[in-house]
Amino acid sequence: METAIDPAPPVPGLATLMWRGFRQTCPRCGKTRLFASFLKAQPQCSACAQELGHIRADDFPPYLTMVVVGHIVVPLILLTERELQPSIAVHLAVWLPAVVLLTFWFLPRLKGMIIGLMLHLGLKGDERQ
Repeated sequence: METAIDPAPPVPGLATLMWRGFRQTCPRCGKTRLFASFLKAQPQCSACAQELGHIRADDFPPYLTMVVVGHIVVPLILLTERELQPSIAVHLAVWLPAVVLLTFWFLPRLKGMIIGLMLHLGLKGDERQ
């Protein structure tokens, strides 16, 4: 017996697509997981049959992650240095793990957002100029 697939919901607006991508769920329906592994998108949503595996976000999510994490960490480093003047060892002990943790937390969420944006724009990531 075949499993019934819900009829495809209408494509929601940009904000909804990006928010669902940030939550790491299917941008179209929000019912299933977006990623099969850490950063590999599911080939297809099992709930709404939206093709997801063909969307290639490439370098934009890591770049965006660097910008976001940098804008969080650098002001905190500068503020800590100005107020407390800790040693370099303390800076390394605090900020290196913070950068790694923030990067691993933000990267899949921002990639999901970019996949939602690309879905909204009808892009696959293989376009030529």
